[in-house]
Amino acid sequence: MPSSPSVQSIFITSSEGSPMQSVERVEARAGVGLIGDRYAAKTGTFSKKQSEAARAKPRDITLIEIEAIEAARKDYGIELEPIETRRNVLVRGVALNHLVGREFTVGTARIRGIELCEPCGHLEKLTRPGVRAALIHRGGLRAQIVSDGVIACGDSLTAG
Repeated sequence: MPSSPSVQSIFITSSEGSPMQSVERVEARAGVGLIGDRYAAKTGTFSKKQSEAARAKPRDITLIEIEAIEAARKDYGIELEPIETRRNVLVRGVALNHLVGREFTVGTARIRGIELCEPCGHLEKLTRPGVRAALIHRGGLRAQIVSDGVIACGDSLTAG
């Protein structure tokens, strides 16, 4: 019997390009992001480079499925640790692509899926060749924090 969707790991970093750090829990703040993360502080790599249109799409938090990382290993031979994806929340048991345009709850935070988080050349530069191709259409989800809450490892993800 499959388990319910849940948070496996949480990763943040305080500045652009710096290694991600694993944390057990994080405060999610609406309109800001994850407290302690580079994008909440507006110091992420893409914070300054966003066009006006891109800034209209909130990117408070990013999520990725452990199943996508496992598929990259199986299908492309790419050994990628979850922390290397530079996504904030690693989940198991949910198809994130299906959450674009939908609201869901992670821990006590309410989240809205905004768009797929396709892998970019920057990610491949920080990791290894082939990562971009291995994660295309399964690189995760950019999302907006709709209401404040706390997200912790082991928390459930509830769609709807």
